[in-house]
Amino acid sequence: MPRSTSSPDWVVTRRQQIGDQIRAARVHANLTQQQVAERIEMDRAKYNRIEQGHASALLDTLILIAAAIGVPLADLVR
Repeated sequence: MPRSTSSPDWVVTRRQQIGDQIRAARVHANLTQQQVAERIEMDRAKYNRIEQGHASALLDTLILIAAAIGVPLADLVR
């Protein structure tokens, strides 16, 4: 069955929660969005969309973000 183009509301809400957790971990590590984006070789605007929950991140990207911030991946997706 093909996947629809829009995600269910509960998925969007969860994506925003994960973005909030990424932001909190980044701030706790005293890093800017620009610093994290540079560490993972991503445009800062795209990184911002992930933190805001407006864009979905691939698993590989979440792994890179966790490493750049210095936290376990599980801390970002709890």
